[in-house]
Order: sequence, then structure tokens, then C-alpha cells
Amino acid sequence: MARIEIYTTRLCGYCRSAKALLTRKGVDFSEIDVTGDHEGRSRMVARANGRMTVPQIFIGSTHVGGCDDLYHLERAGRLDPLLLMEEQPAPEEPSPESPAA
Repeated sequence: MARIEIYTTRLCGYCRSAKALLTRKGVDFSEIDVTGDHEGRSRMVARANGRMTVPQIFIGSTHVGGCDDLYHLERAGRLDPLLLMEEQPAPEEPSPESPAA
């Protein structure tokens, strides 16, 4: 199962709606509340390619976008396959002893 992260704020209705859909799907997710957290919001904006609104949703290495984007994937039948993708391990760095290719 892919790792799911969702950046939220406390009073965001779209955040609640996105979390409700993920909960109905029975998937675990990590919520990162950026309410009043300027550094956390800056990390979110950088990671979300400049998007400043919440929620910002990441499934594995895929930036889904916001709530509307998540529901669009659901309606198109593309959310479940994305949720079921196995998280790919990071490629291993070659050891200093191994010859360069």
C-alpha cells in the first residue's frame, strides 16, 4: 500500500471531505496540520510545486493535488489503483568500492 500524506488546516472543509473519502476507502494516512506553521506550509508549497491551498495530497511519490483532484480520481476509477501501488524503495547508491559504469 502506498504511503498517503495530506496537508491540512483545522477549519478547512475541503480537508475534512478529502480525509472522509480516504477513511471510507479504509486507508491509513498521515495528516500534517499546517495551521499557523509557516515552515510546514513552506515545505508543503515547495513539495506541491507552488500550490498554496489545502489540502495537498500525496499518494506515494504522486502529488494528487487537492480535494477536487482526489474526488476526480475516484470518479474516474483511478484512485483505487493508485492507493494499492506498492511504495517503491529509493534506489541504492553505489558503494565507493564498486566500479563506475
